Amino acid sequence: MANQMTELLKGTLEGIVLAILAEHPAYGYEITARLRDQGFTELVEGTVYAVLIRVEQRGFVNVEKVPSEKGPPRKVYSINPHGRAQLDEFWRAWTFLTKRIDQLHEGEK
Repeated sequence: MANQMTELLKGTLEGIVLAILAEHPAYGYEITARLRDQGFTELVEGTVYAVLIRVEQRGFVNVEKVPSEKGPPRKVYSINPHGRAQLDEFWRAWTFLTKRIDQLHEGEK
């Protein structure tokens, strides 16, 4: 099942990260910790950073360098209007898919 979960997560992680950022700005480790707290225990930090690079390149987030108590400044990500539009599209697609999958699942019973 872990392999199936990994594949499903790959297709949804961008939307999940944007949903977290819609709640409040955050830096990479903070996002990873939040995901782990929600049960995504197998998620490696590098995966989240790859998603953050992608959403930054696609123009979905604003980035601010904030001084850190330890080490170099942290990059804090906040969702912007383009990212909110992308998140809205993610939720529309997610709702469509989950309704159809639930129908298929119920049909098996």
